[in-house]
Amino acid sequence: MNYDSLYSQLAAMGQERWAEQLQATLPQRLQLESHGKLAGWQSALQALPELRPSRIELKESVTIGSSADLGAIVRDDLIAKLQAFHPWRKGPYNFFGIDIDTEWRSDWKWDRVLPHIQPLAGRKVLDVGCGNGYHGWRMRGAGADFVLGIEPFLLSVQQFQVMQRYLRDPQHHVIPIGIEDVPADLGCFDTVFSMGVLYHRRSPLDHLYELKGCLRPGGELVLETLIVAGDRDTVFMPPGRYAKMRNVWFLPSIEAMILWLQRCGFTQVACVDTNRTSLGEQRSTPWMQFESLADFLDPDDAEKTIEGHPAPLRAVFTAKRP
Repeated sequence: MNYDSLYSQLAAMGQERWAEQLQATLPQRLQLESHGKLAGWQSALQALPELRPSRIELKESVTIGSSADLGAIVRDDLIAKLQAFHPWRKGPYNFFGIDIDTEWRSDWKWDRVLPHIQPLAGRKVLDVGCGNGYHGWRMRGAGADFVLGIEPFLLSVQQFQVMQRYLRDPQHHVIPIGIEDVPADLGCFDTVFSMGVLYHRRSPLDHLYELKGCLRPGGELVLETLIVAGDRDTVFMPPGRYAKMRNVWFLPSIEAMILWLQRCGFTQVACVDTNRTSLGEQRSTPWMQFESLADFLDPDDAEKTIEGHPAPLRAVFTAKRP
């Protein structure tokens, strides 16, 4: 994976020191011996056919090429190569006429978020916990000048590279680091997204300060997280698992989340959308064959998780760094 265009872009943003740090650390993160499956994923990536997409669509969907571009390539063989990167969680992708039907209908979330945020045209964007970069492609489709996704899970980074192999976009990158690896107080991004991350952080206020530090003055935070019903004093901490997840820590009410953002120094704080996750938005598919939302809910009461907690309810917040 060649990140030269990333380093030059960061340098142009006044982040030469960070670019130098990444040049030293990213090769270590991507050493084949660092992950038992990485060598296999790299081989699968290299085994993908050389294709030139006849069309690219990123604004209304993520569509790369068409089935006519495959020529003599056998469709089922290409599907088998893509399945080497199972499970596919974020999407969907239309890949040379193959519908990669991912676990999450991430396009539904994007459609809920996009009307409420500052237009992305010409903006430099950081996407924290970006998964395989699906939303980053949609950000580029919305006109973002530069998108950097950070994602510690190497399979997601490899899935991004599958798409990048054909899109070859020098202004969109996904790198295998977490927010804790980002230097403090960068102050250089116009928009920072954190979607589906906050409830996995043991210290949610520290996470908000980390996000704030990445923004330039006047920049916008777009944050999506699990919430619960209640007033300003309501914060739910699961006593054990939540929807079978081990690493869920704090679920605030809307009012509590607004207070957290305000106390961390954000202004113009607003909750712009709430949505109860449906079985249509998160489900098992041939591209993600493990358990999904239907297995995480009480079979007799869809408004509760299998543990008896309130079922997943998500909210989107926007805020500005003064």
